[in-house]
Amino acid sequence: MLALITFMVSTSEYVIAGILDKVAASANVSVSVAGQLITIFALANAVGSPLVVMGTTRLNQRKLLMLSLVLMVIGCVMTFTLSGFGFLIVSRIILALGSGVFAIGAKTAAVNLASPEKQAGAIGTVLLGFSAAIIIGVPIGRLIATAYDWKLIFVGIGVLSLLAMFVIIRTIPATNNGSAVPLGKQLSYLKNPKILMGLGATFFWQLGYGVMYSYIAPFLLIVTSMNGREVSGALFAFGIATLIGSKFGGFMTDRIGNPRTLVSGLVVHCLALVLLSTIARSPLVAIPLLILWSFSAWSSGPGMQYNLVWLAPEASGIMLSLYGSFIQLGIAAAAGIGGIAVKSISVLAVSWIGAAAVAIAAIIAAVSFSFNSKVARKSFNKEIL
Repeated sequence: MLALITFMVSTSEYVIAGILDKVAASANVSVSVAGQLITIFALANAVGSPLVVMGTTRLNQRKLLMLSLVLMVIGCVMTFTLSGFGFLIVSRIILALGSGVFAIGAKTAAVNLASPEKQAGAIGTVLLGFSAAIIIGVPIGRLIATAYDWKLIFVGIGVLSLLAMFVIIRTIPATNNGSAVPLGKQLSYLKNPKILMGLGATFFWQLGYGVMYSYIAPFLLIVTSMNGREVSGALFAFGIATLIGSKFGGFMTDRIGNPRTLVSGLVVHCLALVLLSTIARSPLVAIPLLILWSFSAWSSGPGMQYNLVWLAPEASGIMLSLYGSFIQLGIAAAAGIGGIAVKSISVLAVSWIGAAAVAIAAIIAAVSFSFNSKVARKSFNKEIL
């Protein structure tokens, strides 16, 4: 049930990238300006959501989830009823807070509901909602925006949020969430250069992915000459590849180790973006490259998170919290940089910028693994001596 609601909540975030051209036309702004809605959402999610959670520690997990869904309803009502780009910005901020708080609350509730030996699996089940939002939510949103008005998507999300509130009341126990980790303690880990390199690789990886994904609909329409329905099909194939890539990345990390899996995935990710910018001029070429890009990009996610947890196993929760914040900061930077590139150069530039950012992430990861390996060997030699 939490995974299903996560799917609905996450769709409110990801669907904008799939309908960006429709949103821009409706608001009478350029695509590059409309793309800043993604930046605003990501910043509000990265900064605002943890602050809301820290400020509501006295609320039990049921009330916290209810609060997040109330924010979702308010954001959806504003999106549908109020006109003007300014109100759209405000509604995206409110939706970002609702989405972010629900994501935190849902994972916490999943841990509390599951037995100790099944807590990781419970979190994994909730996370399926994020993948489902890309696989199902974004293509369906594109179809609705093509056939009707894009704002109808948020009517549906608002209604489902109301229904989800009643489900939460009936199914989630009023268990305390525990004390929040102070922000100062989280930031203290940034003094560790190895952790800083891991977060740096995460940031540039997400920047490279996000700068292309934020403008994927205009890219496919303009560069590959797809029509609206073909874009929906391409986004569906893209979504399937994200799920397979994420599972494959986790499997290969366990099988051959994190360094080889992560660095090779980043290299393929960079290559796919270069090919998209050079030879993807028709749907027949673009869709396979789109699948390769999505598969390789999402295969890096498990390795990025595992690397941070491995660097500080005593603070795995803080590491994953920092990981989430750097992911959202990467998304925000991607949409901002992509908007400037689209406006001043062309939509084709986003793939080149993405490739450069992923190349930086690959270099940072390779250097980090090499450094950690040398430190581990020195530590081992000291123990032997």
